[in-house]
Amino acid sequence: MFLRRFRMNKPLFERIVSTIENGVPYFRQRRDATGRLGLSALQKCSAAICMMAYRCPANAVDEYLRLAETTAHKCLEKFVDGVIHLFGDVYLRRPTTEDLQRLLHIGEQHGFPGMVGSIDCMHWEWKNCPTAWKGQYSRGSGNPTIVLEAVASQDLWIWHTFFGPPGTLNDINVLDRSPVFDDILESRAPRVTYIVNGRQYNMAYYLTDGSYPNWATFIQSITLPRGRKAKLFVQFQEACRKDVERVFGVLQARFAIVENPALFWYKGKIGKIMRACIILHNMIVEDERHTYNFYEPSEFHHGEESRTHHVDLSYSTDRQTNLHNLIDIRNDVHDIQMHDRLKKT
Repeated sequence: MFLRRFRMNKPLFERIVSTIENGVPYFRQRRDATGRLGLSALQKCSAAICMMAYRCPANAVDEYLRLAETTAHKCLEKFVDGVIHLFGDVYLRRPTTEDLQRLLHIGEQHGFPGMVGSIDCMHWEWKNCPTAWKGQYSRGSGNPTIVLEAVASQDLWIWHTFFGPPGTLNDINVLDRSPVFDDILESRAPRVTYIVNGRQYNMAYYLTDGSYPNWATFIQSITLPRGRKAKLFVQFQEACRKDVERVFGVLQARFAIVENPALFWYKGKIGKIMRACIILHNMIVEDERHTYNFYEPSEFHHGEESRTHHVDLSYSTDRQTNLHNLIDIRNDVHDIQMHDRLKKT
Protein backbone atom coordinates (compact mmCIF):
# COMPACT_ATOMS: atom_id res chain seq x y z
CA MET A 1 0.00 0.00 0.00
CA PHE A 2 2.84 2.41 0.79
CA LEU A 3 4.51 1.62 -2.54
CA ARG A 4 1.29 2.31 -4.41
CA ARG A 5 0.65 5.61 -2.65
CA PHE A 6 4.18 7.06 -2.55
CA ARG A 7 5.68 5.34 -5.63
CA MET A 8 8.58 3.99 -3.56
CA ASN A 9 9.32 1.64 -0.69
CA LYS A 10 9.08 2.92 2.87
CA PRO A 11 12.83 2.63 3.74
CA LEU A 12 13.74 4.70 0.69
CA PHE A 13 11.13 7.32 1.57
CA GLU A 14 12.45 7.54 5.13
CA ARG A 15 16.01 7.92 3.85
CA ILE A 16 14.97 10.77 1.55
CA VAL A 17 13.08 12.55 4.34
CA SER A 18 15.97 12.16 6.79
CA THR A 19 18.56 13.43 4.30
CA ILE A 20 16.49 16.42 3.26
CA GLU A 21 15.66 17.28 6.87
CA ASN A 22 19.36 17.37 7.74
CA GLY A 23 20.45 19.09 4.52
CA VAL A 24 17.73 21.70 3.98
CA PRO A 25 16.98 24.06 6.91
CA TYR A 26 13.42 24.69 5.70
CA PHE A 27 12.38 21.11 6.52
CA ARG A 28 13.57 21.17 10.13
CA GLN A 29 10.76 21.29 12.66
CA ARG A 30 10.69 24.49 14.69
CA ARG A 31 8.62 26.03 17.47
CA ASP A 32 6.62 29.20 16.93
CA ALA A 33 6.37 32.16 19.26
CA THR A 34 3.89 30.34 21.52
CA GLY A 35 6.16 27.29 21.84
CA ARG A 36 4.05 24.99 19.67
CA LEU A 37 5.82 22.69 17.23
CA GLY A 38 5.41 23.56 13.58
CA LEU A 39 5.16 21.30 10.55
CA SER A 40 7.44 18.28 10.52
CA ALA A 41 9.69 17.19 7.66
CA LEU A 42 7.45 14.16 7.16
CA GLN A 43 4.44 16.38 6.47
CA LYS A 44 6.30 18.67 4.10
CA CYS A 45 7.94 15.85 2.10
CA SER A 46 4.66 13.92 1.93
CA ALA A 47 2.91 16.96 0.51
CA ALA A 48 5.60 17.45 -2.13
CA ILE A 49 5.61 13.81 -3.22
CA CYS A 50 1.80 13.69 -3.34
CA MET A 51 1.77 16.71 -5.63
CA MET A 52 4.39 15.09 -7.86
CA ALA A 53 2.88 11.61 -7.85
CA TYR A 54 -0.78 12.55 -8.30
CA ARG A 55 -0.54 16.12 -9.68
CA CYS A 56 -3.06 17.12 -7.07
CA PRO A 57 -3.61 20.85 -6.44
CA ALA A 58 -1.74 22.49 -3.60
CA ASN A 59 -4.94 22.99 -1.58
CA ALA A 60 -5.90 19.30 -1.91
CA VAL A 61 -3.47 18.24 0.86
CA ASP A 62 -4.94 20.69 3.38
CA GLU A 63 -7.17 18.22 5.22
CA TYR A 64 -4.77 15.27 4.87
CA LEU A 65 -1.51 16.93 5.92
CA ARG A 66 -2.76 20.21 7.47
CA LEU A 67 -0.84 22.43 5.05
CA ALA A 68 -2.11 25.62 3.50
CA GLU A 69 -1.93 26.15 -0.26
CA THR A 70 1.01 28.55 -0.20
CA THR A 71 2.91 26.30 2.22
CA ALA A 72 2.36 23.28 -0.01
CA HIS A 73 3.71 25.20 -3.01
CA LYS A 74 6.77 26.23 -1.05
CA CYS A 75 7.29 22.66 0.17
CA LEU A 76 7.31 21.44 -3.43
CA GLU A 77 9.86 24.04 -4.52
CA LYS A 78 12.14 23.44 -1.53
CA PHE A 79 11.82 19.65 -1.88
CA VAL A 80 12.77 19.77 -5.55
CA ASP A 81 15.79 21.95 -4.83
CA GLY A 82 16.86 19.65 -1.99
CA VAL A 83 16.60 16.50 -4.10
CA ILE A 84 18.70 18.04 -6.87
CA HIS A 85 21.32 19.41 -4.48
CA LEU A 86 21.64 16.35 -2.22
CA PHE A 87 21.12 13.44 -4.65
CA GLY A 88 21.84 14.85 -8.10
CA ASP A 89 25.58 14.13 -8.15
CA VAL A 90 25.00 10.43 -7.45
CA TYR A 91 21.74 9.60 -9.19
CA LEU A 92 22.11 11.79 -12.27
CA ARG A 93 25.78 11.24 -12.99
CA ARG A 94 27.71 10.49 -16.12
CA PRO A 95 28.59 6.79 -16.49
CA THR A 96 31.82 5.94 -14.71
CA THR A 97 34.24 3.27 -15.89
CA GLU A 98 32.45 0.67 -13.77
CA ASP A 99 29.09 1.77 -15.15
CA LEU A 100 30.39 1.56 -18.73
CA GLN A 101 31.77 -1.91 -18.07
CA ARG A 102 28.36 -3.06 -16.89
CA LEU A 103 26.48 -1.37 -19.73
CA LEU A 104 28.79 -2.87 -22.34
CA HIS A 105 28.36 -6.31 -20.81
CA ILE A 106 24.57 -5.99 -20.89
CA GLY A 107 24.70 -4.78 -24.49
CA GLU A 108 26.87 -7.70 -25.52
CA GLN A 109 24.50 -10.12 -23.79
CA HIS A 110 21.67 -8.69 -25.92
CA GLY A 111 23.64 -9.08 -29.15
CA PHE A 112 24.98 -5.52 -29.50
CA PRO A 113 28.67 -5.26 -28.51
CA GLY A 114 29.57 -1.64 -27.86
CA MET A 115 26.02 -0.53 -27.07
CA VAL A 116 25.61 1.59 -23.92
CA GLY A 117 21.89 2.38 -24.04
CA SER A 118 19.18 3.93 -26.17
CA ILE A 119 18.35 7.59 -26.77
CA ASP A 120 15.10 9.35 -27.64
CA CYS A 121 13.04 12.49 -26.92
CA MET A 122 9.78 13.11 -25.07
CA HIS A 123 7.49 16.17 -25.11
CA TRP A 124 5.96 17.65 -21.93
CA GLU A 125 2.99 19.92 -22.53
CA TRP A 126 3.23 23.42 -21.07
CA LYS A 127 -0.27 24.70 -20.33
CA ASN A 128 0.65 28.13 -18.96
CA CYS A 129 3.22 28.96 -21.61
CA PRO A 130 3.51 32.75 -22.08
CA THR A 131 1.61 34.00 -25.09
CA ALA A 132 4.74 35.51 -26.62
CA TRP A 133 6.43 32.09 -26.60
CA LYS A 134 3.58 29.94 -27.90
CA GLY A 135 4.70 30.21 -31.51
CA GLN A 136 8.17 28.98 -30.52
CA TYR A 137 6.96 26.06 -28.39
CA SER A 138 3.92 24.92 -30.42
CA ARG A 139 4.14 22.66 -33.44
CA GLY A 140 1.37 23.33 -35.91
CA SER A 141 -1.97 23.72 -34.16
CA GLY A 142 -0.88 21.71 -31.11
CA ASN A 143 -0.24 22.88 -27.59
CA PRO A 144 3.12 24.25 -26.40
CA THR A 145 5.56 21.55 -25.30
CA ILE A 146 9.06 21.29 -23.85
CA VAL A 147 11.40 18.53 -25.06
CA LEU A 148 13.27 16.05 -22.85
CA GLU A 149 16.16 14.09 -24.35
CA ALA A 150 17.17 11.03 -22.34
CA VAL A 151 19.54 8.07 -22.53
CA ALA A 152 18.39 4.93 -20.71
CA SER A 153 19.72 1.44 -20.14
CA GLN A 154 17.98 -1.91 -19.92
CA ASP A 155 17.33 -1.59 -16.17
CA LEU A 156 15.48 1.74 -16.78
CA TRP A 157 18.26 3.86 -15.29
CA ILE A 158 18.43 7.30 -16.94
CA TRP A 159 22.06 8.21 -17.67
CA HIS A 160 21.66 11.46 -19.54
CA THR A 161 19.00 14.18 -19.61
CA PHE A 162 18.69 17.37 -21.58
CA PHE A 163 15.52 19.32 -20.87
CA GLY A 164 14.40 22.69 -22.16
CA PRO A 165 14.35 22.88 -25.99
CA PRO A 166 11.07 24.17 -27.45
CA GLY A 167 8.58 21.70 -28.86
CA THR A 168 9.02 22.91 -32.44
CA LEU A 169 12.43 21.22 -32.62
CA ASN A 170 12.73 17.67 -33.87
CA ASP A 171 15.17 15.07 -32.53
CA ILE A 172 18.03 16.22 -34.78
CA ASN A 173 17.67 19.88 -33.75
CA VAL A 174 17.62 18.84 -30.08
CA LEU A 175 20.72 16.72 -30.67
CA ASP A 176 22.59 19.74 -32.07
CA ARG A 177 22.02 21.56 -28.76
CA SER A 178 22.49 18.54 -26.51
CA PRO A 179 25.67 17.99 -24.43
CA VAL A 180 25.45 14.21 -24.84
CA PHE A 181 28.83 14.02 -26.64
CA ASP A 182 30.64 16.78 -24.74
CA ASP A 183 32.80 14.35 -22.76
CA ILE A 184 33.91 12.64 -25.97
CA LEU A 185 34.66 15.90 -27.77
CA GLU A 186 36.62 17.25 -24.80
CA SER A 187 38.59 13.99 -24.33
CA ARG A 188 37.14 13.37 -20.87
CA ALA A 189 35.34 10.11 -21.64
CA PRO A 190 36.89 6.73 -20.72
CA ARG A 191 38.44 4.76 -23.56
CA VAL A 192 36.10 2.06 -24.83
CA THR A 193 37.16 -0.70 -27.22
CA TYR A 194 35.17 -3.66 -28.49
CA ILE A 195 35.38 -6.21 -31.29
CA VAL A 196 32.67 -7.09 -33.80
CA ASN A 197 33.43 -9.87 -36.31
CA GLY A 198 37.17 -9.54 -35.84
CA ARG A 199 37.25 -5.75 -36.32
CA GLN A 200 38.06 -3.46 -33.40
CA TYR A 201 36.07 -0.29 -32.69
CA ASN A 202 36.85 2.44 -30.16
CA MET A 203 33.59 4.38 -29.87
CA ALA A 204 30.44 3.15 -28.13
CA TYR A 205 27.03 3.80 -29.65
CA TYR A 206 23.34 4.24 -28.80
CA LEU A 207 20.33 2.53 -30.31
CA THR A 208 17.93 5.03 -31.90
CA ASP A 209 14.93 5.29 -34.17
CA GLY A 210 15.07 6.29 -37.82
CA SER A 211 15.00 10.05 -37.19
CA TYR A 212 18.62 10.22 -35.98
CA PRO A 213 21.53 10.69 -38.43
CA ASN A 214 23.82 7.90 -39.63
CA TRP A 215 26.70 8.57 -37.27
CA ALA A 216 29.17 6.14 -35.77
CA THR A 217 27.55 6.67 -32.36
CA PHE A 218 24.01 5.78 -33.51
CA ILE A 219 22.59 2.48 -34.77
CA GLN A 220 19.09 2.59 -36.22
CA SER A 221 16.78 -0.14 -37.40
CA ILE A 222 16.37 -1.14 -41.06
CA THR A 223 13.32 0.39 -42.70
CA LEU A 224 12.62 -2.40 -45.19
CA PRO A 225 14.50 -5.50 -44.02
CA ARG A 226 15.21 -8.06 -46.70
CA GLY A 227 16.62 -11.41 -45.88
CA ARG A 228 16.87 -13.41 -42.71
CA LYS A 229 19.89 -11.53 -41.37
CA ALA A 230 18.27 -8.10 -41.75
CA LYS A 231 14.99 -9.24 -40.21
CA LEU A 232 16.82 -10.74 -37.23
CA PHE A 233 18.76 -7.50 -36.75
CA VAL A 234 15.54 -5.45 -36.84
CA GLN A 235 13.89 -7.74 -34.32
CA PHE A 236 16.72 -7.41 -31.79
CA GLN A 237 17.37 -3.71 -32.41
CA GLU A 238 13.75 -2.63 -32.01
CA ALA A 239 13.37 -4.76 -28.89
CA CYS A 240 16.41 -3.19 -27.19
CA ARG A 241 15.60 0.33 -28.37
CA LYS A 242 12.29 0.21 -26.50
CA ASP A 243 14.17 0.61 -23.21
CA VAL A 244 14.03 4.40 -23.45
CA GLU A 245 10.35 4.26 -24.42
CA ARG A 246 9.70 2.13 -21.34
CA VAL A 247 11.53 4.72 -19.23
CA PHE A 248 9.25 7.50 -20.47
CA GLY A 249 6.19 5.39 -19.70
CA VAL A 250 7.38 4.42 -16.22
CA LEU A 251 8.39 8.02 -15.44
CA GLN A 252 4.95 9.32 -16.40
CA ALA A 253 3.20 6.52 -14.51
CA ARG A 254 5.13 7.19 -11.32
CA PHE A 255 4.84 10.96 -11.42
CA ALA A 256 1.56 12.23 -12.84
CA ILE A 257 2.91 15.77 -12.77
CA VAL A 258 5.08 14.81 -15.76
CA GLU A 259 2.26 13.03 -17.60
CA ASN A 260 -0.19 15.95 -17.39
CA PRO A 261 0.35 19.49 -18.68
CA ALA A 262 2.71 21.65 -16.61
CA LEU A 263 0.86 24.38 -14.72
CA PHE A 264 3.84 26.50 -13.66
CA TRP A 265 4.49 29.83 -15.34
CA TYR A 266 8.28 29.77 -15.11
CA LYS A 267 10.32 27.40 -17.25
CA GLY A 268 13.07 27.18 -14.63
CA LYS A 269 10.69 25.68 -12.07
CA ILE A 270 9.40 23.18 -14.64
CA GLY A 271 12.96 22.10 -15.39
CA LYS A 272 13.73 21.57 -11.70
CA ILE A 273 10.61 19.42 -11.28
CA MET A 274 11.58 17.26 -14.25
CA ARG A 275 15.12 16.89 -12.95
CA ALA A 276 13.90 15.93 -9.47
CA CYS A 277 11.47 13.35 -10.90
CA ILE A 278 14.31 11.74 -12.86
CA ILE A 279 16.54 11.62 -9.77
CA LEU A 280 13.77 10.02 -7.70
CA HIS A 281 13.14 7.59 -10.55
CA ASN A 282 16.79 6.47 -10.52
CA MET A 283 16.67 6.12 -6.73
CA ILE A 284 13.61 3.88 -7.03
CA VAL A 285 15.34 1.82 -9.74
CA GLU A 286 18.36 1.29 -7.49
CA ASP A 287 16.18 0.42 -4.49
CA GLU A 288 14.08 -2.10 -6.44
CA ARG A 289 17.22 -3.62 -7.91
CA HIS A 290 18.34 -4.59 -4.42
CA THR A 291 14.84 -5.38 -3.12
CA TYR A 292 13.82 -7.78 -5.87
CA ASN A 293 17.25 -9.39 -6.25
CA PHE A 294 18.08 -8.05 -9.69
CA TYR A 295 21.66 -8.20 -10.89
CA GLU A 296 24.28 -6.38 -8.86
CA PRO A 297 26.66 -3.90 -10.49
CA SER A 298 29.60 -5.71 -8.87
CA GLU A 299 28.87 -8.76 -11.01
CA PHE A 300 30.15 -6.91 -14.07
CA HIS A 301 33.32 -5.41 -12.63
CA HIS A 302 35.25 -8.56 -13.50
CA GLY A 303 33.89 -9.84 -16.76
CA GLU A 304 34.40 -13.21 -18.34
CA GLU A 305 37.44 -13.99 -20.44
CA SER A 306 35.26 -14.31 -23.54
CA ARG A 307 34.11 -10.69 -23.51
CA THR A 308 35.03 -8.56 -26.51
CA HIS A 309 34.88 -5.13 -24.86
CA HIS A 310 37.29 -3.25 -22.63
CA VAL A 311 37.08 0.00 -20.69
CA ASP A 312 40.31 1.77 -19.80
CA LEU A 313 40.38 2.79 -16.14
CA SER A 314 42.25 6.00 -16.99
CA TYR A 315 40.59 8.83 -18.83
CA SER A 316 41.61 9.94 -22.32
CA THR A 317 44.07 12.68 -21.39
CA ASP A 318 46.56 11.96 -24.16
CA ARG A 319 44.83 14.35 -26.58
CA GLN A 320 44.76 18.03 -25.74
CA THR A 321 41.53 19.94 -26.12
CA ASN A 322 42.34 22.21 -29.05
CA LEU A 323 40.51 23.08 -32.23
CA HIS A 324 42.34 20.54 -34.39
CA ASN A 325 41.70 17.59 -32.05
CA LEU A 326 38.12 18.74 -31.52
CA ILE A 327 37.47 18.62 -35.26
CA ASP A 328 39.09 15.17 -35.55
CA ILE A 329 36.98 13.73 -32.73
CA ARG A 330 33.85 15.32 -34.17
CA ASN A 331 34.59 13.71 -37.53
CA ASP A 332 34.98 10.34 -35.78
CA VAL A 333 31.60 10.77 -34.11
CA HIS A 334 29.98 11.72 -37.44
CA ASP A 335 31.72 8.95 -39.42
CA ILE A 336 29.09 7.55 -41.79
CA GLN A 337 31.37 4.84 -43.18
CA MET A 338 31.99 3.42 -39.72
CA HIS A 339 28.25 3.50 -39.09
CA ASP A 340 27.52 1.52 -42.26
CA ARG A 341 30.32 -0.97 -41.59
CA LEU A 342 29.20 -1.57 -38.02
CA LYS A 343 25.55 -1.89 -38.98
CA LYS A 344 26.24 -4.39 -41.75
CA THR A 345 28.42 -6.60 -39.57
